[in-house]
Amino acid sequence: MARLARIEYHGAIYHVINRGNYRRDVFDSAGSAGAFVAVLEEAVKRYEWELGAYVIMRNHFHLAVRTPHANLSSGMQWLQVSFAARFNRFRSENGHLFQGRFKSFLLQDEHVWARVADYIHLNPLRAKLVPPEHLAAFRWSSLMRFIQHKEFTGLDASPWLGRLGLHDTSAGWGEYTRHLLDLHRVEESLPINERESLSSGWAIGTDEWKSSLLDQRPKGITKAEYHEPKEVQRLRWQRRLEELLAQGGYSRADLNRGPRHPEWKVRLANHLQREMGVPVVWLASALHWRSPAALRTRLCRFRRSVTLSRHDPFV
Repeated sequence: MARLARIEYHGAIYHVINRGNYRRDVFDSAGSAGAFVAVLEEAVKRYEWELGAYVIMRNHFHLAVRTPHANLSSGMQWLQVSFAARFNRFRSENGHLFQGRFKSFLLQDEHVWARVADYIHLNPLRAKLVPPEHLAAFRWSSLMRFIQHKEFTGLDASPWLGRLGLHDTSAGWGEYTRHLLDLHRVEESLPINERESLSSGWAIGTDEWKSSLLDQRPKGITKAEYHEPKEVQRLRWQRRLEELLAQGGYSRADLNRGPRHPEWKVRLANHLQREMGVPVVWLASALHWRSPAALRTRLCRFRRSVTLSRHDPFV
């Protein structure tokens, strides 16, 4: 099976998640949760990570981490294997502890890092493990460590805390806790898909930034193994569409001007399908066509009746 692309580079920031195998409650005791924090501390030191936030729930964990040395995969492998070995040895068990590969979402900058830190710190409240007034006392969250100034080496909120205009002081953390509770009240009124926007997709940031990452291929993965998330494919299609528009002397605004379905749009759709296998459904939306079925019919007629010129900008 193709592996999901894992983009790594110096200074990359990630939201990392993994769950217990079969959603098992891996962290069902203070001992297991405490052991994971100890191994996490070792991993942060060993791989020189900058850990901005973390939380350990009953069957999964979240990290918000920057990797100065482009070593997320190797560090996560060490973290998970080391914890699993200690966990299994302590309980006299065998087998996989976590469900397959961990999930990682690239974050554009410290502003997004701050949003993810909020999301992570709100997990215990979202899961109803604690009431709002006890959020800051949840034991297995970096929030409690920050408030009590019990950070370990590499655990540092300053890169994202300053983006909120706050300081690493008792007053600053009090204000941050109130900020979290305000966010939670707003979040409860949102649809579920909007609440999960910081833990889905492949990267969190602007489309322009995501597009700039498209040509970065993960190391050590063959072409046959390489699989891009659907959002990455759509960004590639959009970028190629804009390149072809410029090549033909058109702009995105021209897609809504003039005749509703001009011949040049048909040629453009034909080119994108032949070159990149772009689905008709996406093309119909991007080209402002009446419907995918109508575009499909027009393309069939076009291909039966037209011989393309070498000088056609969309060949």
